[in-house]
Amino acid sequence: HLRSPAEMLARHRRHPQAVRTAAALGQECAFDLSLVAPALPPYPVPTGHDEASWLRELVRRGAHDRYGPPDAERVPGAYAQLAHELDVIEHLGFPGYFLIVHDLVAFCHERGILAQGRGSAANSAVCYALGVTAVDAVRHGLLFERFLSPERDGPPDIDVDIESLRREEVIQHVYERFDREHAAQVANVISYRPRSAVRDAARALGYDPGQQDAWSKSIERWGSLRTPDRSQWWTVHRSGPVAPTETTWTPTLGYAGTDNHDVVPARRPPSAQEMGEIPEPVIDLAERMLRLPRHLGIHSGGMVLCDRPVIEVCPVEWARMPGRTVLQWDKDDCADAGLVKFDLLGLGMLSALRIGFELVATHQGVRLGLHTLPQEDPRVYDLLCAADTVGVFQVESRAQMSTLPRLQPRRFYDIVIEVALIRPGPIQGGSVHPYINRVRGREPVTYLHPLLESSLGKTKGVPLFQEQLMQMAIDVAGFTGAEADQLRRAMGSKRSAERMEALRDRLMTGMVDRGVHDPHVREQVYDKLKAFADFGFPESHAYSFAYLVYASSWLKARHPAAFYAGLLAAQPMGFYSPQSLVADARRHGVTVLRPCVQTSGVHAGLERLTTPTVTTGSPTRAPAPAGGISLDVDPTLAVRLGLSGVRGVGEGTAGRLVQARAEGPFTNLQDLTHRVGLSTTELEALATAGALEVFGVHRREALWAAGALAGHGPGTLPGVAVGVRAPTLPGMSEVEVAMADVWATGVSVDSYPTQYVRDGLDAAGVLQVGQALTHEPGRRVAVAGVVTHRQRPGTAQGVTFLSIEDETGLLNVICTPGLWQRFRTVARTSAAMVVRGRLERSDGATNLLAEHLSPLSLRVPTASRDFR
Repeated sequence: HLRSPAEMLARHRRHPQAVRTAAALGQECAFDLSLVAPALPPYPVPTGHDEASWLRELVRRGAHDRYGPPDAERVPGAYAQLAHELDVIEHLGFPGYFLIVHDLVAFCHERGILAQGRGSAANSAVCYALGVTAVDAVRHGLLFERFLSPERDGPPDIDVDIESLRREEVIQHVYERFDREHAAQVANVISYRPRSAVRDAARALGYDPGQQDAWSKSIERWGSLRTPDRSQWWTVHRSGPVAPTETTWTPTLGYAGTDNHDVVPARRPPSAQEMGEIPEPVIDLAERMLRLPRHLGIHSGGMVLCDRPVIEVCPVEWARMPGRTVLQWDKDDCADAGLVKFDLLGLGMLSALRIGFELVATHQGVRLGLHTLPQEDPRVYDLLCAADTVGVFQVESRAQMSTLPRLQPRRFYDIVIEVALIRPGPIQGGSVHPYINRVRGREPVTYLHPLLESSLGKTKGVPLFQEQLMQMAIDVAGFTGAEADQLRRAMGSKRSAERMEALRDRLMTGMVDRGVHDPHVREQVYDKLKAFADFGFPESHAYSFAYLVYASSWLKARHPAAFYAGLLAAQPMGFYSPQSLVADARRHGVTVLRPCVQTSGVHAGLERLTTPTVTTGSPTRAPAPAGGISLDVDPTLAVRLGLSGVRGVGEGTAGRLVQARAEGPFTNLQDLTHRVGLSTTELEALATAGALEVFGVHRREALWAAGALAGHGPGTLPGVAVGVRAPTLPGMSEVEVAMADVWATGVSVDSYPTQYVRDGLDAAGVLQVGQALTHEPGRRVAVAGVVTHRQRPGTAQGVTFLSIEDETGLLNVICTPGLWQRFRTVARTSAAMVVRGRLERSDGATNLLAEHLSPLSLRVPTASRDFR
């Protein structure tokens, strides 16, 4: 207990001056960490330059390439904006920061590593001129003050997305460029949550691992150990909505906490205590562990640099991954100590695109670049409008695929809006339905005042972006960019009542000066700004991601084989499993081949077929799948799965095999094992995957030979293995082949698990997904499929969404809280199920509102990606 000043005065009332003197002495003794905060290491610049002048020179060169000469600039106002930004950067002392980020991005470009800055950095023309971002902030009218303003009290925040497969190269470059003693990665403090707490509590109390795992998995998404109050570990923060919420099936919000900022789902799953499956002693111990630190991890991309050895500022340790050192502090501790953090984030889609581009260049002779693709291709928008976006960056999720047919994007800015719209902020802020209704013409486009049309016109009068909040203040109240950023910060999640009140007076006065005389309108504008402050998504961030949405959509529409090969090679990544990606490729007419020791690379790639799958010219358009569009399929190109995807093989063994094959093709099984030195386990896995059939042996014969060749390798004499030829063995059925494929690679290339029970389902009147997508809405139907995803968003009021897939497509299933509880075991544990319910269709988006769930037994194993 810390006594208040009043209590101290009361206790020392005979000597009141002692309290004042003690307070003054405490202030004099207080130590400010900023006094010893490390600076960035000096950036090496050419002779005759300092950091500021060299930054100006680099910006001048980049601006000349992107905007033309100053006397003939291609974008009006570009050079004036660059001069303004450079003045602010120099005033704040950040030239070195920008030079370091430019250095990292330039390294990526030189090495052929796809990378781009995102987030608020895309509001900067300087970042665009340096090549850090791909968004022209001047052309798009983005506010620099959202990124950096003169009042900023810390370094800017530039996130750089780097293709995930090559991010380690960039991390090691940082260590080499700036010296390992001056660089380190940031830690994450992993705290106990209900599932991990139950697992460790059960372990501590002596329960076996299987029981620990079962109890841990019994706790559902948003679940708790005991009946929760409104201040549990998973509370999220918000304000009121910016527009009225709809009363359709779409999930609405839960209740707000006592401070009107906390919101929890209004309908939550039963707690572990209520379910009664976990013993009380385990719950009791686990509850005491909640929110306590469990272990240290490594931040997803944070690295710090400083001008002195990092060890003098913070403890450093070796990470488990070779060549990495990590701080023992998290990002908040680093910020408190004044350490400057750079975010180097791995992005799987960049790897997939780079691989796809390389495959197109190799097999089709067309050189592609991330930002040199044909613009405004109608086929891209056809794909998006049909929500045929499995594998496409950012818009492949259930919610995005449900929204795309309703928005009908036909230009690039529509993609920017789509990226921003399906986010927790706009959903909680009630912006989604008003915007869709206005796009579809069901609701008029209105503004609180004509002055708001400039800032809200491009989003139909519905605020979506943080930059719009700032622009609204500029347009309606005459704020400067810096003042608008102050308003955004004051109204953000960490609100200051004093700052808000001061800015409110400034806002009201400015509105009167601008001709907004109606006090009711002024209050409405203020309330809308205040409500929107927590929810807006950065427009610059949406622009950065929209480029990747467009690029991945274009690659899928125009070069589908390379698109799917890139996705499979870049695994693990994305929303869908390799099985779903291959099924989508097959539905679009793209051939996918099993791994083969003679032709497969380490990762998935393309292979030219000697016998095309169809006889028409190249490229052609295969028939469109249900609910999708036809893609430009080259019938002579197939996707060949990689060897590293075979269970137990891995990249190391696959690399050795490919390297040995480069010296000449393998002649038989004995030659393969003699030259590569495969273990029995690896050979058996390759045999099960069908990768050895090229030698004229079936899978069971290859498995027999794997046992005979045990221990055979480079160190043994060739031709001494005996018993390699198998006796006559029974063949494998289609189902057994599919089971072997899935066991070995997780993918069945020429079938889908549901097709083997289709006859029985048809006899029972169960529809295929493709039939359901075109069936009359409002009817009660039964649909069967493999569960690919289970999702329960925090704002969904307890509603759970299932994605089910069969050989014809994907369908979204809506499970109400009551239905989920009634069929809880089936809903949570069944790999496949038959769903009976009512079909709903709105603006081309089809959903099945579930009324009954029953398990479906499949011989081919499947797995779902739940609550991600």
